[in-house]
Amino acid sequence: MMDWTDRHCRVLHRALSGHARLYTEMLTTGAVLHGDRARLLGFDAAEHPVALQLGGSDPADLARAARVGEAEGYDEINLNVGCPSDRVQSGRFGACLMREPALVAECMAAIIAAVRIPATVKCRIGVDDQDPEESLFGLVDACAAVGVDTFVVHARKAMLKGLSPKANRDVPPLNYPLVYRLKRERPDLTIVINGGIGSLDAAQEHLRHVDGVMLGRAAYHTPAILGDADARLFGGADRVDAFAAVARYRLYIEAQLGRGIHLAAMTRHMLGLFHGSPGARSWRRILTVEGVKPGAGIGVVEAALAAVSGVQDQRLTVRLEAGEAA
Repeated sequence: MMDWTDRHCRVLHRALSGHARLYTEMLTTGAVLHGDRARLLGFDAAEHPVALQLGGSDPADLARAARVGEAEGYDEINLNVGCPSDRVQSGRFGACLMREPALVAECMAAIIAAVRIPATVKCRIGVDDQDPEESLFGLVDACAAVGVDTFVVHARKAMLKGLSPKANRDVPPLNYPLVYRLKRERPDLTIVINGGIGSLDAAQEHLRHVDGVMLGRAAYHTPAILGDADARLFGGADRVDAFAAVARYRLYIEAQLGRGIHLAAMTRHMLGLFHGSPGARSWRRILTVEGVKPGAGIGVVEAALAAVSGVQDQRLTVRLEAGEAA
């Protein structure tokens, strides 16, 4: 989810669900230790609970970065052992670390020793020609031995030779039963499943077998599905619809505009909010065309919202008139 789940995206998602745990995009240890911390690590208090996801393979650097994350107020440190991008491979982190479970365990031991907040792992079931049973169970057992008790498992291999990062999100077949088996055979561990999960119906089915479900692309491209999460999965409040989410997010947008943040940096995460609803095309068009213009302000969001409301009101009127005619 690199370049997607930034602080603005996470605030939008929090407007839809008050209970789902949010994760940052992966940040390398070098960026955390030597980059602009205010820009990279700053987040809104509304985001809690929120986890900082790190990329790296040097135990000392990961420990230092984890301490920075804890000091910044994050609720969890998550080590990425699943990203298949070329840039990640060249830096010896991400999915290629599936081949080095002992090193991953060493990294996790260093993080655990450095912070008091939970330290977790996000991984694949294997890479390239690895036997998924051996690679997944081997990595999990090595990390569990040093104190890791929570694993987020993307239920696909990463094919580092021959597939692009984009293809690695879809082409390797999903193996949900292997992740279910991991939970059955390691019942004391918290196992969260990830990969190809596109709805809350699917999430609820997975929760019959594992402890948690991570949504990635579905939550980003169709964020309104999160509006049902609190009621259906957490026993919380009623559904938050897209209009209510916009009303909540608007307050954040206005505050950030006052700090000089460009409107498009925030509205780009909202494009799929009305996916599948009447007026969705107008919503996207107005935000993408008008939102990038110099000086674009909250009026752009108001215009987009009015376009959606107008189309939906028109459709409702047509249905009512048709009903009266019948």
